[in-house]
Amino acid sequence: MLKKTLILLVTALLFILGACSNDKEESKKSPEPKEPAEHMEEMDHGEMDHSSSGEVPEGLKEQDSPTYPVGSQAILETEHMPGMKGAKATISGAYDTVAYVVSYTPTTGGKKVEDHKWVIQEEIKEAGSNVLEPGTKVTLEADHMPGMKGAEAEIESSEKTTVYMVDYVSTTNGEKVKNHKWVTESELSAVK
Repeated sequence: MLKKTLILLVTALLFILGACSNDKEESKKSPEPKEPAEHMEEMDHGEMDHSSSGEVPEGLKEQDSPTYPVGSQAILETEHMPGMKGAKATISGAYDTVAYVVSYTPTTGGKKVEDHKWVIQEEIKEAGSNVLEPGTKVTLEADHMPGMKGAEAEIESSEKTTVYMVDYVSTTNGEKVKNHKWVTESELSAVK
């Protein structure tokens, strides 16, 4: 009788230890959910592919004598998204236009994107050739991020400048980015 009780206890103990071991294995397989990003724009920038096809809007004029010619290199001095600032960029396009800072609510829903840099004159529906004033309501034709194309936006500021399309490697995750749109001349510096 004692022997049977001892065997039952050992069997029960092994069963319990085996179940605990499986619980630990399950917890290893199912990591805890990540905390949501505080800002929708940060999450979009962090998870999206920042490359583009290199297509430019109709009517966009190439800059005749840009400070950074196509094929040359420059250092990115801006942080539109993580991994940009300090990266060495190769210029893949240089264009003469007006660049705008805009705020818009994505067509896909979600939080309003404030002060997005940059959307150019040729990426705004029916913008014409006149510089748009701050506060002007517009419809975006740019497709830089999900939910941007067709979104209603407000012009925050404008800058007549050369905009550059660039290729670079992210300093944070090593991602190769091709034909990123847009970086202004003041956001670049010479390679030393």
